[in-house]
Amino acid sequence: MLQPGKMQEVAEQILQRELQIIALQEIRWKGQGQIKKDKYNLYYSCKEGQTGQLGTGFLAKKETVKNIMGFEPINERIYKLRLKGKYHNITIINIHAPTEEKDEETKERFYAELQQTQEKVPKHDPLIILGDYNAKIGRERAYQKVIRNHTLHDITNRNGELVYEYTIANNMVVASTFFQHKNIHKGTWISPDTLILNQINHVLVNNNKKQVIEDVRTLRGPNCDSDHFLVKVIIKQKLITTQKEFVKKLRWNISNLQNPEKLGAYNKRVNDRMDKQEEIQNVEQDWQNIKTAILEAAKETIQTQPRTTYNEWWDEECKEAITEKNIARQKCLQITTRATQEEYEEKRRIATKICRNKKKHWLNNRIKEIEEAHRRNETRKFYKDIKMFKTTEQAGTFLLRGPKVK
Repeated sequence: MLQPGKMQEVAEQILQRELQIIALQEIRWKGQGQIKKDKYNLYYSCKEGQTGQLGTGFLAKKETVKNIMGFEPINERIYKLRLKGKYHNITIINIHAPTEEKDEETKERFYAELQQTQEKVPKHDPLIILGDYNAKIGRERAYQKVIRNHTLHDITNRNGELVYEYTIANNMVVASTFFQHKNIHKGTWISPDTLILNQINHVLVNNNKKQVIEDVRTLRGPNCDSDHFLVKVIIKQKLITTQKEFVKKLRWNISNLQNPEKLGAYNKRVNDRMDKQEEIQNVEQDWQNIKTAILEAAKETIQTQPRTTYNEWWDEECKEAITEKNIARQKCLQITTRATQEEYEEKRRIATKICRNKKKHWLNNRIKEIEEAHRRNETRKFYKDIKMFKTTEQAGTFLLRGPKVK
């Protein structure tokens, strides 16, 4: 997610497939927060002091955001989200467990923090813990209480043993081993040489509420240049849908009020319309007439301004480059040869270069505009543009280079 345009690329891949909520690992940003877009919201929790490592979070479609009762970033490896369901609420915990080569103390500390997070979940909520466990789960008979035979591996590794111990201790099951699929739809991680396929992403759920999981399988089509495949989980639960009346808010071009000619024209239009209106004893009708006169005069003179676009640089050229890259990846998955791999890597480099250059050019132009607003002492525009930069993927780019605020 550190690469320019990666957030938009991930979001578009998800929106095309009508998925409601996505659990993300390795966001690799800095700090915690949320980003609100037109079609989705992004919630993230990463390390405070550095970028480029770990980070978990959720990406939710806009129509699903109203069902989010609460979200809690625990640390860079654990993020908790609670949804309002039609029959009962659902708690989802997104995790990124330590890899196999990490020391036992790190692994034990992670599962201790996960246990503390789970203990705060309401007992009547179906609990789903999903994410990257970095664990291979085999078919050993000793584990049959919490797994089924539909797993990709025969032998359980050390991380898999920790997952087994955790599920037993909390009366849970590994739902990702319950459903029969082809092996290519079980594997969640593929090696760079495409020769090794592992199932290390899993889904845990309460044993007494395991029926809420209808299916778990891997989708190989969505691509964001990750060595992990997207794991699709179907939850048998309806979210509450409420129909709200949509009221379009007008965004007035306030800068026109600083123009004496337009301000005078606005006052004249309002006065002319008010003079033509007849006196009415009905207070409500009188207010509607005044409101109509003000709005019509404002539309003609003050005018409205377009909605602020936070990623103006993300254009058709970027989308076309991403599409070509994804087509090359599909060929690479279908026919694994050196030629298809080299083609995919080349398309990937081109797409990354286009997005990086476009965003760099856009950021430089915006910085010049903000510096100019600061020089002209346009305080309102200056702070508005700074706020916009804080909602971008790399807010620090501006904050390190922008003008000093006293």
